Amino acid sequence: MNSSIFFAPELFIPNGVRDISFYEKAFGAIELRRFSNEDGSIHVSELSIDSALFHLHETTAKPYYFSPGAHKGTTVCIGLFVADVDGTMKHAILAGAEEVSPAQDYDYGYRQGSIKDPFGHYWQLQQRL
Repeated sequence: MNSSIFFAPELFIPNGVRDISFYEKAFGAIELRRFSNEDGSIHVSELSIDSALFHLHETTAKPYYFSPGAHKGTTVCIGLFVADVDGTMKHAILAGAEEVSPAQDYDYGYRQGSIKDPFGHYWQLQQRL
């Protein structure tokens, strides 16, 4: 297996967004780099949550890339494994997330809870029991 292969989701956000501090407050994300538009809004931002990369990208003219608000839903839920589901959910909600389903233990050995971030992306916070 090639150790240089990894997933780096690209989440689409509405045009004109300047503040993405939610990810820092909720998950401890670190912004690694940003490409801004002339008006200061975000074109692309690369972030890391404990070395797991993801990108935020403004919507473009490409009709197959859209932010969740464009269709009042999404086609993906981002699974994020954390050490403390309950604590992470609390931080995320205080940072502006909406609770979708409360954290609970499942018989398949995970504790999971779901939130929706301020841009409409769904996150399933989970830990192995």
